[in-house]
Amino acid sequence: MPSASGAVFDHLQQLRAEIEAHNRRYYVDDAPIISDAQYDQLMVELQAIEQAHPDWVTPDSPTQRVGAAPLSHFQPVHHAVRMLSLANAFTAEDIQAFDERVSAALAESGLLAAATEAPDTVTGQAAQAGQADLFPPAAAAAPGVAYMAEYKFDGLAVSLRYEAGRLAQAATRGDGADGEDITANIRTLRSVPLRLLGEAPAVLEVRGEVLMARADFTRLNDAQVARGDKPFVNPRNAAAGSLRQLDPRVTATRPLRFYAYGWGQVQDAAGRALQPRATHADMLDWLAAFGFAVSPGRTLCHGADALLRFYEQVGAARAGLPYGIDGVVYKVNDLRAQAVLGFVARAPRFAIAHKFPAQEETTRLLGIDVQVGRTGALTPVARLQPVFVGGVTVTNATLHNEDEIHRKDVRIGDTVVVRRAGDVIPEVVGPVLDLRPADARPFDLAAACPVCPECGSAVERPEGEAITRCTGGLFCPAQRKQTLWHAASRKALDIDGLGDKLIEQLVDGGRVRTLADLYGLGELELSTYPRMGLKSAQNLVREIDRSRRPSLSRLLYALGIRHVGETTARDIARHFGSLQAVLQASEDDFLQVPDVGPVVAASIHRFFAEAHNREVVAALQAAGVEPQAEAALAGDKPLAGKTLVLTGTLPTLSRDEATRLVLAAGGKVSGSVSRKTAWVVAGEEAGSKLVKAQELGVPVLDEAGLQALLGGG
Repeated sequence: MPSASGAVFDHLQQLRAEIEAHNRRYYVDDAPIISDAQYDQLMVELQAIEQAHPDWVTPDSPTQRVGAAPLSHFQPVHHAVRMLSLANAFTAEDIQAFDERVSAALAESGLLAAATEAPDTVTGQAAQAGQADLFPPAAAAAPGVAYMAEYKFDGLAVSLRYEAGRLAQAATRGDGADGEDITANIRTLRSVPLRLLGEAPAVLEVRGEVLMARADFTRLNDAQVARGDKPFVNPRNAAAGSLRQLDPRVTATRPLRFYAYGWGQVQDAAGRALQPRATHADMLDWLAAFGFAVSPGRTLCHGADALLRFYEQVGAARAGLPYGIDGVVYKVNDLRAQAVLGFVARAPRFAIAHKFPAQEETTRLLGIDVQVGRTGALTPVARLQPVFVGGVTVTNATLHNEDEIHRKDVRIGDTVVVRRAGDVIPEVVGPVLDLRPADARPFDLAAACPVCPECGSAVERPEGEAITRCTGGLFCPAQRKQTLWHAASRKALDIDGLGDKLIEQLVDGGRVRTLADLYGLGELELSTYPRMGLKSAQNLVREIDRSRRPSLSRLLYALGIRHVGETTARDIARHFGSLQAVLQASEDDFLQVPDVGPVVAASIHRFFAEAHNREVVAALQAAGVEPQAEAALAGDKPLAGKTLVLTGTLPTLSRDEATRLVLAAGGKVSGSVSRKTAWVVAGEEAGSKLVKAQELGVPVLDEAGLQALLGGG
């Protein structure tokens, strides 16, 4: 501590502590004790001291929440402990079945008694938030597993990593294994402690939700409109968009809040894993003691009946809550019981999300348009008289396919029920028959679209399928952007730098019509596109040139043939050996490829029989694209003819990396375990596939065992 200005330094520390205490009272407890003007005066005083003594500024000072310099992009972050999603339940029967599964598993393990606790109780912040009256305890708790019931917030899941009590990193959920670094943006949230209260472990990862309260959302939109900017659609979109700003100073102006609901890695100074509390409820109270807001109204419930009562009470109070929720979450309270129950796939067996019914409204069906999707699927879309559903004005809604229209008997001119499925996707539920006008007209897709509305190619509906598709393939403009994005992806031609924004600009400007057009792009031309620059253009041209000699399997996969994935493309390439042989093959020839059945063979043959697609392939060859032949399956391949199944998270290999290694060694990767499976490779959090392997007696390997196989051991 500086000696010459000890009194000033002490006052600075006092100001920081006082400001953070007011942040907690305002953003965590919803109980401010000073006015905004008084708070601002404290901040001005602190800023003045730090300006006079810049060497005293620390990363956890309240003044550092204003936002750092803009980022160029978000860096990837690997989660030390996966961020799992939850299985969904929609009915009372789903919840009763969940409780029965949990009870049976715990009874078998001998932990059922330990997992049954005290009577239903509202815990922690519920009383502080004045919401205890919403969830009165049962007169007498029935015996049963104790669950912690909480709100399912409608926001963005994030993970906050604290080291030695200080915020070190924040990341989005991403795919559960890897997210994006949003530390600079999270630091601007006053509900997130920059330094934890009390004595914290060496490492603590706090999981929770970033959201925007309804009142804050209204004020934000009022300000947007006053500036002449476009208002946000709903609080969830506003929160997600605010958190993913490349400029943290923008995030700092948005009224975001963080609620903790779980944890990831917890370690002591020696790197040993810690479990500081015995129950989920106690862990939430432990997080609250560090200065985090935790779900108000969280309630300890016993058995399915208590869970359903909580669900009904929250549903009735939902409209009056200060923030959006789309359901409730139930978690087994005892942490030993959670460990015994474990996980299946990407979801825990000890928890489940009980979703609220989709919100519904009625409106008039003005017409039915047909859109061509990225795979050529023709999808009927309802044009609706605008209606406000679940916080969003809906003017279009999916009708799925022609069979669904006929099954529901939806006609143009009907008054229809519209809902947002899962509170997200608008769909037409059905007509209100009592309000059907005399001139309501049935819809006939064949009459409305005898050919593709985008490219004029023939449309077809294969026998046994519900979807009508355009056969234009690479020629169809509606499929062009997605085709190019797919072709440039890592598993296909792997053209680094060709992102979706640039593809959109190239296609919309008419510069690129087919995949072959990419090979005519030059550095100077590309450098004129927004955010490119000459250096980026040079790098992209180099990547495009490098992709002129792909393996045959990568080129086949890049063409986007329906039903042809990475593995099937590799099998075709190995079987035929050259692109010319593939182009000349008949449908019967394709049936000779291992694991290619009638549906896949017909799809491949149709693709290459379409003149537009053959023209694109010819143009690629004219542009110098020369696919390299791949050796057929040979006996020296260590995994030749063997099928493996991957499950769980491996220590160093991603799922894609492990798959590529197996394929390169001549093996195949399947998504399901059978008696024909040679090995199951199991990592951390392996689920039902591991259980099935054990039941069938299929050998189970870890990553080291897989590496030994790949090396021929």
